[in-house]
Amino acid sequence: MSSQNVLSPRGATVVVKAQGGLALERPVLELTDTASGKRHRFDATSVRIGAGPGNDLVLDRPTVSSVHAEITATTRGFKIKDLGSTNGTTVNRVRVIEAFVEDGVQLAVGDVALVLKVSKDTISQPLSTTTELHGAVGASASMRAVFSRVERVAKTDATVLIHGETGTGKEVIAWSIYEASKRKDQPFVVLDCSAIARTLIESELFGHEKGSFTGADRRRIGAFERAHGGTLFLDELGELELDLQPKLLRALERREIQRLGGDKTIPVDVRIIAATNRDVRAMVARGEFREDLYYRLAVVSLELPPLRERKEDIPVLVEHFLRTLKSDSSALPAGALERFVEHPWPGNCRELKNAVERAVVLGETRFLGSAEGPPSSSSSSSSSTSETPAPGAEGAFAIDATLPYKDQKAAVIADFEERYVRLLMKVHQGNVSAASRVAGIDRMSLHKILDRYALDARDLAKTP
Repeated sequence: MSSQNVLSPRGATVVVKAQGGLALERPVLELTDTASGKRHRFDATSVRIGAGPGNDLVLDRPTVSSVHAEITATTRGFKIKDLGSTNGTTVNRVRVIEAFVEDGVQLAVGDVALVLKVSKDTISQPLSTTTELHGAVGASASMRAVFSRVERVAKTDATVLIHGETGTGKEVIAWSIYEASKRKDQPFVVLDCSAIARTLIESELFGHEKGSFTGADRRRIGAFERAHGGTLFLDELGELELDLQPKLLRALERREIQRLGGDKTIPVDVRIIAATNRDVRAMVARGEFREDLYYRLAVVSLELPPLRERKEDIPVLVEHFLRTLKSDSSALPAGALERFVEHPWPGNCRELKNAVERAVVLGETRFLGSAEGPPSSSSSSSSSTSETPAPGAEGAFAIDATLPYKDQKAAVIADFEERYVRLLMKVHQGNVSAASRVAGIDRMSLHKILDRYALDARDLAKTP
């Protein structure tokens, strides 16, 4: 990393020298409504614009969608992205899906005209001096900025909401906060809201008394009680049903719960960390998530960047994963690291971890689900011992007679599983319940398969 460069584009987020070390510095963003003359100033890394609640700039106009557009600070300057709006977003009268914008540019969100200005005022975010924090690994400026926020928030009992794509390491960051906190010697309880049947989630959260419903043959202590004195990590919070959200909000506000079928309240002392790969602010704007619960949970927000945006972290992550496998770089096939750096990693760190393990165990750097052809075999294999797929045989598997039967059988099954669930989710538009019925497997099993290959049902639904 280097200090601020005079050649950096105006509006860019840059690394600068600061008192006590390095910091990420970004300018304040100003948006002026040309009709009213009203000026809005924002010092956040991203600014969400739309007609619905939960947006940073709320424009209550018929032509503005509930979640319309977003402006993000990047190392190349401010970038505007249309979020699937009905009436579009324009930059200097040109309709765009995504574009970098300069100081003084004319924007239109629906029929609302805005002028974007890059203020001379700046916001500085310190970078942590560490590249590994209680299991979380990253040498990039973006991750060291996250580590810095973790180090500060861990000293408090503030509620934290972690955003990030599938596989970016949200649970690892939650664990880092817990390990750096004063509650580290108390329980750390994980509740995956996406992996529990709707009818059971309330019992899982708050517990139940014997006889409170059919099948309740004994008292059950819920996650809140089990986490008393410690930390409760609510994973995939965006999957929580709307009708259960007021009960969670009540528990957070009153710091007490009531078991299903119980007649008394139970005080709980719990620090809440939540995580989601869904756009909760967009859900708030669409009425799919309670605004008051969102603000109660997002006291501190952490945004984990996808691996494709921090490729300088790949070598240190590979080294970390090799250590967990009690191995080193000598176990990787030739050129593996270079291929790892070039890959876009749609499954993020989880996909990279699986790829490193596969490279060590099988000596190959084939990426599951990619269209990069058959796996690269070890140097001992030759054309006489390999059978490559016929041209055009998409998804065909290459057989290598130098590798063990069990290993190749497992790889074939994995190849089938991933291709099957990708198509299944595409056909059923990401509806896990409908897909599981057609596939003849329960929702939990389908979620596990998706998780195994770092796949997101909603992303697969958008596959062309």
